[in-house]
Amino acid sequence: MGPLVQVMPAAGKTLAAFEVDLDQCKAFAERMTRGQAESANHRAIGGALLNTAVGAGGGALVGWTAGDSLTGAAAFGAPAAASGATGALGASSTAQPGIQSQYDNAYAQCMYARGNQVQGYAPQAPTVEPTPAPPPERRRAR
Repeated sequence: MGPLVQVMPAAGKTLAAFEVDLDQCKAFAERMTRGQAESANHRAIGGALLNTAVGAGGGALVGWTAGDSLTGAAAFGAPAAASGATGALGASSTAQPGIQSQYDNAYAQCMYARGNQVQGYAPQAPTVEPTPAPPPERRRAR
């Protein structure tokens, strides 16, 4: 996973400083989405295993009533396994765009906070420190 957001260095920022921002903001985005893809894959694999077990059990039951549980398990278990694997891939790939979007948001926020130009975000207005008012004049006592 990597950022799909276009970012340009802030005006006057060196390439070396921009590369530091890139590395730190990628690490930040990875921390914000850590474990989500792995969790989606684990849920999908669990669903595939369950479908396979149910299919094989159903096949064995049908085969048992016909007198041959191994043939029934193979006849129904194989399609259930294929269906479970297809479902697992679908469920896992469905979760990926949401995770990518979260990653991109975290990355863009980090890069923007560091003053870089992020596509889709208004450029930051330069910050101007207010000039302190001069101290009031003191009148000398006569």
